[in-house]
Amino acid sequence: MEKKTKNMPKLSRVFILVLLFNTLLFSGFNSLQKAIIKKGELNLFFSKKLHKQDVKHFKLSEPHREIYDFKNTRLAHNKVPLGLGDNIRIAQYKKDIVRVVVTPHKWYKPSAYQPLFESKKYHITLPKGKPITKVKKKPKTYNPHKYELIVIDAGHGGHDTGAIGGRKREKDLVLQIAKRLERQLKKRGHPVYMTRKKDRFLKLSQRTKIADKKKAVVFVSIHANSVPKSMRNRIHGIETFFLQNTRDAKSQRIAARENKSVLKGTNQLSRNVIVDSVLSGPKIVQSNKLAIDVQRRIITNVRTKYKNVKDGGVRHAPFWVLVGASRPSILVEVGYISHPRERKRLFIPSYQELIVKGIAEGIDNYLKNRKKEIDF
Repeated sequence: MEKKTKNMPKLSRVFILVLLFNTLLFSGFNSLQKAIIKKGELNLFFSKKLHKQDVKHFKLSEPHREIYDFKNTRLAHNKVPLGLGDNIRIAQYKKDIVRVVVTPHKWYKPSAYQPLFESKKYHITLPKGKPITKVKKKPKTYNPHKYELIVIDAGHGGHDTGAIGGRKREKDLVLQIAKRLERQLKKRGHPVYMTRKKDRFLKLSQRTKIADKKKAVVFVSIHANSVPKSMRNRIHGIETFFLQNTRDAKSQRIAARENKSVLKGTNQLSRNVIVDSVLSGPKIVQSNKLAIDVQRRIITNVRTKYKNVKDGGVRHAPFWVLVGASRPSILVEVGYISHPRERKRLFIPSYQELIVKGIAEGIDNYLKNRKKEIDF
């Protein structure tokens, strides 16, 4: 207790010195105590007499603003500028300057004065109406994708359900993803055409004819994969296909499943003749490049949140839906609806968004590289 008592006078002296210093420091300043609007005027109330030389008035244009700077002045508290409307702003512009800004809605000539016998008040007449702000004209933008029509094909539909896993149907899943892809591509400026927007059946030959008729730069068919029950817990992943004959058993099996619903009654020889007729076309090389870009971007995007997604790679197979297209065409197997974990993910909206973002980025990258090849 004795030690504390001895220190008390010293602490008091320090406090008094600080108080005196602050008093001397700010004693030369006026302070804006209050600001109100009354009878079309801004009324400012100061703590001390306001001298003419302490007020500076000037104008700024674009937009028109009337500026009043009050020198050697501070805001008394942060509530002073509140409740004055949209066309009046008051702020501590500098440590010793309070700035008042009046923004009129049209041309006006302000009048500022001190009321007679009231040296601590200052009045500024205000404009009527709402403030005007400069509206910047939006520059005309050229859409670089204006002529790059993308045809999106949601696989199956109608009586053709596609694969079924855990009571979930492929035709429903791929339509959801196709619609999301449509929105994503439109955001990027691409015109888009959907082969189907609802649950209806189209022949595979109809789908590619649409792409040709619309003069699409790219045809993308969306599907989901499936395997028998004995393999459903271990086979999963995302794959992108382009049209070409193959000896790979897995690719043949996938193509056979996707082609099954529309090739009933067609013999193998007829199928091979039609497929072989387009395998040597120049679009095969471009389809391969498109498939590589799309597969790479899908995997990159989904792995930002789902690290264990399997990259099934780019593969080639005789998918009937790609046969009739005379333009770069791919088929994306977005995952295995037969795999319990992957099926659950495939119906999550955020996961679908990662897939379609990848497809869209892959298409854009392909088209950019294709343009460089043509320009060169």
